Amino acid sequence: MRPDALSAGTGQSTTLSPPGHVRLSMAQALVRYLAAQRVLNDAGDSEPLFGGVFAIFGHGNVAGLGEALYAQRGELPTYRGHNEQGMANAAIAYAKAHLRRRMMAVTTSIGPGATNLVTSAALAHVNRLPVLLLPGDIFVSRAPDPVLQQLEDFHDGTVSANDCLRPVSRYFDRIVTPSQLLTALPRAMRVLTDPALCGPVTLALPQDVQAESFDWPKAFFAPRLHRIRRPAPVASELEQAVMALRQARRPVMVCGGGALYAGAGPAVAAFAEQHGMPVSETQAGKGTLPWQHPLLLGGAGVLGSTAANALLAEADLVLAVGTRLQDFTTGSNALFQQARLVSLNVNSFDSDKGSDVALVADAGLGLSALSDALGAWQAEPGWQQRAREQGQAWRAVVGEITGRRELDAGQRPYDGEVIGAVQRSSPTSARDDIVVCAAGTLPAELEKLWRTETAGGYHMEYGYSCMGYEIAGGLGVKMARPDREVIVMVGDGSYMMLNAEIATSVMLGCKLIIIVLDNRGYGCISRLQQACGGAPFNNMLADCLQGPDGAPEIDFAAHARAMGALGEHVDSIVALEQALQRARAADRTYLIAIDTDHRRTTAEGGTWWEVAVPEVSSRTEVVEAHGRYKQARRRRDAGRRGEAATAES
Repeated sequence: MRPDALSAGTGQSTTLSPPGHVRLSMAQALVRYLAAQRVLNDAGDSEPLFGGVFAIFGHGNVAGLGEALYAQRGELPTYRGHNEQGMANAAIAYAKAHLRRRMMAVTTSIGPGATNLVTSAALAHVNRLPVLLLPGDIFVSRAPDPVLQQLEDFHDGTVSANDCLRPVSRYFDRIVTPSQLLTALPRAMRVLTDPALCGPVTLALPQDVQAESFDWPKAFFAPRLHRIRRPAPVASELEQAVMALRQARRPVMVCGGGALYAGAGPAVAAFAEQHGMPVSETQAGKGTLPWQHPLLLGGAGVLGSTAANALLAEADLVLAVGTRLQDFTTGSNALFQQARLVSLNVNSFDSDKGSDVALVADAGLGLSALSDALGAWQAEPGWQQRAREQGQAWRAVVGEITGRRELDAGQRPYDGEVIGAVQRSSPTSARDDIVVCAAGTLPAELEKLWRTETAGGYHMEYGYSCMGYEIAGGLGVKMARPDREVIVMVGDGSYMMLNAEIATSVMLGCKLIIIVLDNRGYGCISRLQQACGGAPFNNMLADCLQGPDGAPEIDFAAHARAMGALGEHVDSIVALEQALQRARAADRTYLIAIDTDHRRTTAEGGTWWEVAVPEVSSRTEVVEAHGRYKQARRRRDAGRRGEAATAES
């Protein structure tokens, strides 16, 4: 028997394949191909592109893909999750923690398992993060239709539940015959590894096709080394950008996630220092420069610092580096509309957003080319001095807020004071911890107050602001960075949405420190609701419709212990610091819950954000809020037209 005559179960078959080919099932071929993909890391060494596959098996993937994964478990580990969205979020966080250089695949069955991936796919799509989704699908033969969990469309026999994933995938394919993998898999790898195209890829896998065999060219499974593309700027665009910068006197740089993923931190620092340009950050770009850099102003926009927003509001040019210019960064296009916008981005879709000059290039290569062409050009000396002074003043504000330990009698701490306790507990301060968060009030407080010195030390999912990402995301980060302490900060609302991967972290030995800030509801949205004139309603537990026994008292520490973790509840900042020392010394995931005040927030910083307020309401508060909303829109729109802003209602 020839060694290249293989079958699904044993690797042996009496059926001979043509020379240079090997007989495998479609699922076996897919798994073998994934295991052969390699990537160059920062040190120039080759390592597996895929760190593994998260899997929850069902009838749509256990027989085909499950068997194939078992056979390759030494080369491509399989990890069991507890919720499909949770394990996909963990896979996405793994890729983000690797700055998009490595990634994971996720497989589910054909029904609710597949549709549970939709939220995660949208999250990866918005954040430009790679993940390979492999949901099972219905029978191509249609012989047993309708099978268990099958979605039936009355007008289109080709539709399955997986079609929900089309609009939230960068590339989608349904493999209806094994040979289609020969083109689908290389296309998938192209999207997953290209910084301009990067995002989720879905390959829907009909369960009968997973089991079908095919004679595959052996060359298809040869190891392939992927090199992340770093496109240089074209001369004509570079010339335009240089001309715009030379005319500027008061420029500000805004760094987004693209700067981090390109490893452009050193280039950003060199550019800022050579040309005297102050730097601000987005949520995704935080950590591009160390927090104490004298030209770093802090976060930009709605959740930004007083220093960054003051200078952005007066800048005559904004150099946007690797940011998709989300409304939270631009203050709903009102914050720096007076400035010329030069957008440096590897993705032309993003570089064209409202920019006067688009420069399509890798962030690091683009900044280096700009700097070489600019020579000795610098921002005005007075602007540089003002940036340094305001940056230092902002860092002093951060230190004062996060340094509070003793509160008034009966006063509950708020998120800023909790953040300070977490950072004080670190033996290496801001150098080694990785904080993970996603939604609610915490993103605002963390962007303002968390101090990190390393790229990747701040892990925030705020493109999709997905509640429930935090714990699963923390698991993915820990799998990517097992040598770092991973601190998950999560509100009680997000915790209740998705927490099952605590059990996965215990099972895999991936220790997390989880801080649950319990404000008894959705405090962030409650404040927004009232700022728009609404009555407190259906956000805080106290404002919800309740039965005779009222809202439950949830013991988050006991819940974590029930899943195999360690947990305790504390009632003060001092007690939190003591608990954090126990958590750091623990051998497994450790949850600390603390009651917080949802009414208190960091007043410093921030800018206008457009949220539509009803034109008609029986509430006086809503009518007044709508008036303020119209005034803010008028100021923004007048600024767009270059007119004098008016405060008239």
